[in-house]
Amino acid sequence: MRILITGITGRIGANLAAALLKEGHQVWGLVWPKDDRTAKLRGLGVELLQGSLTEPADVRRAVAGMEAVYHLGAAFQGGGPFSEADYFEINVRGTFLVLEAARAEKGLRQLLFASTDAVYDKYVFGGMKEPIREDAAPRRPAGWYALSKSMGEELCNGYWRTYRTPVTILRFCWVVGAGEILDFYQFYLSKLRAAHPELEPLWRGEERLLLLKDPDGRPYKKHMGDVRDIVAGCVCALGKPEALGETFQLGGPGPFTWREAVPHLSQNLGIPYVEAVVEGTPTFYEFDISKARNLLGFQPRHDILRMIDDALAFQKGQDIGVLPTG
Repeated sequence: MRILITGITGRIGANLAAALLKEGHQVWGLVWPKDDRTAKLRGLGVELLQGSLTEPADVRRAVAGMEAVYHLGAAFQGGGPFSEADYFEINVRGTFLVLEAARAEKGLRQLLFASTDAVYDKYVFGGMKEPIREDAAPRRPAGWYALSKSMGEELCNGYWRTYRTPVTILRFCWVVGAGEILDFYQFYLSKLRAAHPELEPLWRGEERLLLLKDPDGRPYKKHMGDVRDIVAGCVCALGKPEALGETFQLGGPGPFTWREAVPHLSQNLGIPYVEAVVEGTPTFYEFDISKARNLLGFQPRHDILRMIDDALAFQKGQDIGVLPTG
């Protein structure tokens, strides 16, 4: 298939391009002229098109002749800084322009829109009681990134209902690329002590890892995704008629707790850990990804222990099949 990826220089976009090329597809990427992250795409066989998601002519030119579009490009929390107007122009109006171009492209078989788990209200008092299901949990976005993505979803659903534009919405969890899990801030005392005064007595001038617990004594629980699994989910959704008009939550094979992750990290990094109860809203949630498993054949493989082991291997220069994030 002839496939366009917006946001192709990101951690997901670049690895998705590599995966699609291995499957025998032809891949193009829409790249903002000021984006300096194209080096990792050299040698892959991707054709890059310069343009902006906020320019109608650029978007129409990029979508023309494509059979599928992965719309990953967006202003997001980790970039920027972005203003409210930026989020609207890039994420909302940009998605509208992609949908309009897709609607006019008669040979387009599928538009896959990248959304986010930020549309859920998953940080709640006492933690989530049940796994989050994409067709049951309400969207309650807070902040302009989440709001803009929720609006993008509504646009996609509206174009499916109104014009039968062949859209699929993929909600990504927190995605980590090569080596990034080792830097996750909630594992480190030095990175959390300022926000949680109750942790200050644990500081002894040297780094320690934290096995965080909520006031009920439960270890924190989180559901992340390795970039390789999220890319696999994106590929699984391509070309499946049952994916059209549907929303899928993607994530790792299951949630992890700090009880699993922190001792393993401590052993491998040689940094001692301490257990600590923190006040306030805990990190305690997981996703039900059975819809993606059943309809798409999605089979994520990288649990937290493998993510840590592979991140350590990547830092040592070993090839784990992931492109650099930069």
